[in-house]
Amino acid sequence: MKEMSLPKAQARKIILHAAGLSRRAQFGKGREAVYKLIEHLGFVQVDTNYTVERAHHHTIAARVPDYKPEWLGDLQADGRIFEFFTSDSGYMPMKNFRFSLPVKQGFSSARKPLTPAEVNLMNKVLDRVGREGPLMVKDFENDRLEASAGWWDWRPSKIALERLYLDGRLMTTRTREFQKVYDLPKNLIPGDIDVTMPPPEEFARHVIRQGLRSLGVAYAKELAWRARYVKGHLVKKELETMVAEGEVCIVSVQDFKTAPLYMLPGYRSKKIELSDDVYILSPFDPLNVFRHRLRDFFNFDYQIECFVPEPKRKYGYFSLPVLVGDTFAARMDSKADRKQKTLIVHNLHFEPVKLSKAQLGGIADAIREFAEFNGCEDVVMKRSNGKAYTKSIKDAL
Repeated sequence: MKEMSLPKAQARKIILHAAGLSRRAQFGKGREAVYKLIEHLGFVQVDTNYTVERAHHHTIAARVPDYKPEWLGDLQADGRIFEFFTSDSGYMPMKNFRFSLPVKQGFSSARKPLTPAEVNLMNKVLDRVGREGPLMVKDFENDRLEASAGWWDWRPSKIALERLYLDGRLMTTRTREFQKVYDLPKNLIPGDIDVTMPPPEEFARHVIRQGLRSLGVAYAKELAWRARYVKGHLVKKELETMVAEGEVCIVSVQDFKTAPLYMLPGYRSKKIELSDDVYILSPFDPLNVFRHRLRDFFNFDYQIECFVPEPKRKYGYFSLPVLVGDTFAARMDSKADRKQKTLIVHNLHFEPVKLSKAQLGGIADAIREFAEFNGCEDVVMKRSNGKAYTKSIKDAL
């Protein structure tokens, strides 16, 4: 198939449409829209950071108007989605369950040999869940022999639960407080779901199709990243075969030297109209996960700084990218003070782009909606590098 050349603006349109951000309510409204979104993306990343609403809820709320966090739990209780890993932990459609099996096999095979005591504890934990039903970490005795050395210094029973989860002998749901509840797969997987192990070629093709559906335009390394826990995955090899068969096409971006890019052929003639909507995005939004993509296609150099030592932070602990149309216009370091019901904007840093009065009004509306989504009634703005822009936003708020 002949390589297709795209203007960078068109590549951005395709990427944003694939990410579900070409317009408001691209997947509709209500609980069913949440499922359609997860089905399309294939994966919505879970994160525990609660500075503002957690990443999985944030990602969905950016795309589904009037989203309610309990809808995610409802879909899991109905057996339509489940939580596990692709490249990271996240929610996936239950119909794709069998494609989690190679990942579980990968975790199991990569595990260091266990001691008899560790194997015995895992068997005891599994037996208890089988006899007593769903259990949480707190349901097990504190079997730590030494004082905790830090956040990730889990006690043995917690380690046993997580090992059983990673190799597939247990699955999890979540409480409203986001705590894991461990259960047997047979209690959570509907009877009509295929649970057979896919051959390596089929797994690789699934990863490629799903990756291109959610990324739009992608490098091979990004598609392979989605299978990073599967040893010897065939993603790059199958990608070449799918190109030869015409199921995937190679594209280049005009005036842009880069490694080969890949796309589903349906985008060659697809008309995409972008709205000028404003989106305040999670750092773990699928659009933001690969920093090089933001630089390459959007000229946006972004890094989440909660992992950066405080003296080296430029924008703040948890800055959120602000997307206006197809342009990253700002980043907003904010925290939800839930007791005071106030969204505190520690720093609203504008990128060197010109914004119209209408666009600034759109940013103000997005901040107001984001505050409401976080259960906040007021917004306090503390610092910004754009005095005139900030005044316009404050006036609109």
